Amino acid sequence: MQFRRKALSKLQSPEELDLPVRLARPQGRLVLAVTVLVLAAAACWGVTGSVSSRLAAPGVLTHAEGGYLLQSPVAGQVTEVLAEEGDLLSPGAPLLTVRTDDGDEPVRAVAGGRLTTVLAGTGSVVTTGADVATLERVSGPDDPLIAVLYVPGDSAASVPVGADVELTVPSVDRDASGVLRGRVEAVGRTPQNERQIAGFLGDAALAAGFTRDGDAVPVVVELERSTATASGYAWSDGEGPPYALESPAPVTGSVHLAAQRPVDWLLP
Repeated sequence: MQFRRKALSKLQSPEELDLPVRLARPQGRLVLAVTVLVLAAAACWGVTGSVSSRLAAPGVLTHAEGGYLLQSPVAGQVTEVLAEEGDLLSPGAPLLTVRTDDGDEPVRAVAGGRLTTVLAGTGSVVTTGADVATLERVSGPDDPLIAVLYVPGDSAASVPVGADVELTVPSVDRDASGVLRGRVEAVGRTPQNERQIAGFLGDAALAAGFTRDGDAVPVVVELERSTATASGYAWSDGEGPPYALESPAPVTGSVHLAAQRPVDWLLP
């Protein structure tokens, strides 16, 4: 009977027209207004704003023509080393003397350059085709350095020519000198494998590190020059190290990619 009385009472006033209308509280209207403003601001920023990103990649300081591995054309024992690391050698200059069954034979530089590493010392035994030295192809001590970064193949397309690059050199105190400044000069067209990179750098160990996660695209970075620093290059903080930079030397690059509108991320 109790439920029946409630049902009859509901039927007598089905629309509840006799009850006062409840309006939203002032706090509710304020929350709604703030929400609308935030959504409008987000939409405006998504269309007119921009977001910049960076791409980090390992690389090396070197010269424009790279380096090469010098291999022995004969087998035998090294009896004399005729040059020191850092020496500039002309094409055909003798580097080692190897004693063979037919007498002493010189091992000569294939192309001119700076001797960076001697791999076969006096007394060592070498075979035909063994690596005996590494050289950088330079014409003089004032040849400018470049940086070559090795970027994963699926990321290379996002690197624009002319983009700013910051280079961290492990041998330089970043707190005191900051980072090297440069710009992207060129982006390789296709990924390179370990053998190709080693052929350019003359360093198989570096090439193996750059291709640890697969073939990589070379990105050439032109360094910003400066006559006010001992190194001859511009640094983000201070005057940089009080000495010239050596090469080849590993670096880590941070490439400033082109800014994008947030709304572009939502478009197909």
